[in-house]
Amino acid sequence: MVGEIWIDVDIKASAGQFHHMFAKRPHHVSNVTPRHIGGVELHEGEWDKVGRIVLWNYIHEGKPKVAKDRIEAVDLEKNLIKFRVLEGDVLKEYKTFLITLQVTPKQGGTGSVVRWHMEYERIDEKVAHPETLLPFLEAMSKEIDEHLLSTE
Repeated sequence: MVGEIWIDVDIKASAGQFHHMFAKRPHHVSNVTPRHIGGVELHEGEWDKVGRIVLWNYIHEGKPKVAKDRIEAVDLEKNLIKFRVLEGDVLKEYKTFLITLQVTPKQGGTGSVVRWHMEYERIDEKVAHPETLLPFLEAMSKEIDEHLLSTE
């Protein structure tokens, strides 16, 4: 019952700008995309360091949800961050949930591609794959992109 799912989102901002928002300034994400993220609180560590624990308040399918995650890996050269969900709503249906965010510059053009990759283990076969998170992540990424472009 282990699975993986991902979505690629085309953005106009640079890979570094988008990655920076999640690596160094995740507490600003709720200001930029309040329809999706209601708040971000640092619980342990430093924002951009492996081991950092953050509580995310988010709105998914019109309902307030929470997720506490820990950064498992940060690669500044690859614009990559891995988050492991430790607590929260998603763990009501999944034993494990790992999210990898990687932002890659577009080849031969401007802009970047944001890849959200989720690896998970469902608690049983009755639990659906987390496909409803894909449009959530896409819409949130687009809003962040608009903000990044407006502040250039």
